[in-house]
Amino acid sequence: MNDCEYATEGKTVEVRLAQYNDPSSAYEVFTGLLRTGMMPTKLGQVAAFDKDTVLIQEGTFVIRSTANVSQDDLGELIKAVDPQSEKSPLPPLRTYLPIAGRVVGTERYALGPEALQVALHGLGVADTEGLVKAAGFTSSAEAMVARYSKPGMMGGTGILLLLEYPTPQLAEQHIHHLDEVLPATAKQAGTVIERKGSLLSMVLAPSSVDYAKSLSEAANYETQVTWNEASQTATDPPITSIMVKIFIGTGVFMVAAVILGIAFGGVRVVTTRFFPGKVFDRANQMEVLQLGLSGKRIDPSDFY
Repeated sequence: MNDCEYATEGKTVEVRLAQYNDPSSAYEVFTGLLRTGMMPTKLGQVAAFDKDTVLIQEGTFVIRSTANVSQDDLGELIKAVDPQSEKSPLPPLRTYLPIAGRVVGTERYALGPEALQVALHGLGVADTEGLVKAAGFTSSAEAMVARYSKPGMMGGTGILLLLEYPTPQLAEQHIHHLDEVLPATAKQAGTVIERKGSLLSMVLAPSSVDYAKSLSEAANYETQVTWNEASQTATDPPITSIMVKIFIGTGVFMVAAVILGIAFGGVRVVTTRFFPGKVFDRANQMEVLQLGLSGKRIDPSDFY
């Protein structure tokens, strides 16, 4: 972690640069530094600001700066650290949070139980120890949480918690663990654990049962199965085409048989004429089976 202070024309800018093991860990830290009301901005991979602070994540780096600095200068700073940063896509789980009603700056991403407990306490959710232990971080779970507030007759408030697992089977397994530790007061308030594929969603501290249900169902998660192997539709050819091919194939074999027969016969006749008794019809190498009905011995040469 590096802290720097820049001063020019009586203006002081403080910048803190920290590097983490991977972009997911950096994103966890980035969301942990967010404050309610911080607005997103287009800097780095993800960024947010308010009147006091600018937060930027660029790969494995998290940059924290005072707000009295221009966007161009921040862009130059990002360009300077970019070659040393490991770039990879940010966790997809963050995109599953519904946009409508979300209180900006309350988004929190967690890769472990400590980070999730801090996030829930920061959003005012008490009695989270059992929930955090049953979340299943030992099964490579990821968590995303944010506060929602929607005014009007059909609106309400609540805290949406998303838990994503490597497989739907693990998600189904952890539904039962979470349901066992979910406080009775939370269930009475309308907290229900929903599963979509490998994603679990629940609304904590909802203002009403209806709002908890609508917010949980609003999670932007869809499963898609793609088949990348080329496919084709098998159809039977017409009977006329089949018959024509059969006749053509039979004719080809017949012509080939005639040609080969003539060729073999011609070679045999020519060989017998020019080399009699040497290649074909050699009497000394022929054997004749006799029934012995007469005393006269058959001479093979009599047949040629």
